[in-house]
Amino acid sequence: MSTSPVTVLRDVRPWGGARSDLHVADGVITAVVPHDPAGAPAAGTDPAHVVDGHGLLALPGLVNAHAHVDKSWWGKPWVSYGGEPGTQGRIAHERAHRDELGIPGVDVTLAVLRESVRTGTTAVRTHVDVDLGVGLRGIEVVREAVAALGGAVHAEIVAFPQDGVLRRPGVLDLLDEAAAAGAEHIGGLDPASIDRDPVGQLDGLFAIAERHGVGIDVHLHDGGELGAFQIELMIDRTLRTGLQGKVNVAHGFAVGQLAAARQADLVSAMGEAGITMTTVAPIGAAPLPLHALRTAGVAVGLGTDGIRDLWSPYGTGDLLALTTQLARLSGFRYDADLTTAARIASSDAARFVGRAAHDLVAGAPADVVLVDAENVPDAVVRAPRRALVVAAGRVVARDGEVLV
Repeated sequence: MSTSPVTVLRDVRPWGGARSDLHVADGVITAVVPHDPAGAPAAGTDPAHVVDGHGLLALPGLVNAHAHVDKSWWGKPWVSYGGEPGTQGRIAHERAHRDELGIPGVDVTLAVLRESVRTGTTAVRTHVDVDLGVGLRGIEVVREAVAALGGAVHAEIVAFPQDGVLRRPGVLDLLDEAAAAGAEHIGGLDPASIDRDPVGQLDGLFAIAERHGVGIDVHLHDGGELGAFQIELMIDRTLRTGLQGKVNVAHGFAVGQLAAARQADLVSAMGEAGITMTTVAPIGAAPLPLHALRTAGVAVGLGTDGIRDLWSPYGTGDLLALTTQLARLSGFRYDADLTTAARIASSDAARFVGRAAHDLVAGAPADVVLVDAENVPDAVVRAPRRALVVAAGRVVARDGEVLV
């Protein structure tokens, strides 16, 4: 990263509160102190490393808890949507055309990551395709792209079997290899409707997770009782293997579709098992019961899913704009609810990227986003342009321009 380190971020309003100065060392916030307009920098502080926030609202760096940065064609000429709808149709279309777009490739991955940085994302959990066609090459590509940004984005990788697990002999071995090689999580995909063997797929995934101590993150599109049944299978295996806190259900549309009593029982059981959820705030899906999930101890993360890829031409990588969508789909209008949406997209998502803390507090990574907004609800409703993005204690974007 070519930008210089920040030692003091002066005159910002953390979470819309009182004007404060954030002191930074080695990429970590060391203190949050009241701002003194007449105060001088501490002795020995290089003025070049003191950044004036001009009283702007400060949020923690945004956390994209469900991304696919290896799939995007961002930065390339427009690619028209084609192929058949549905999960299987999209898989087939992607397999037929990804090579001609250079997917996975360092250049396209860098392009979408830089766009994410521009709009304030500083940490990502990204699913990376692992299959018989690309092997583990996609993971190597993503790691190279992240390294090229020099710390502007912190990333955790999910080795993701987009083409199925058991129905493609050899994929379980690839997932095992990826876990052994350092992938933080392994993924799954609709154990019932894709592999048509939910017990077999989940048994295979949990065996790998136990062996290597990695997390599990399962894409679950199956709705209603079929989806709920598979979550119950995950709950059972999580408790039996002691993997509480390491299992995530992505999408989990079924949770939003269940009758109230059934939903309450399932959510409670998920909380007891330490299972988390990630959502991409999809238009048209039944909203997840966010308050009930949080009350039950089920952490929820927000992610973009794919961004302008062979699955869909939509997506910009702007997680704050997606927070607006999450709030609207959830029916949030009160200030407290709108602030909850912002926390889902930032501080509450620390666990999805392997961090103990991700907030504007001492001891947390110095990841900060400044916006010109009156308060947090205003920032969520308008998603104003990011005036400044700081990652690991360095300015990485300013006024819409990426500096890395």
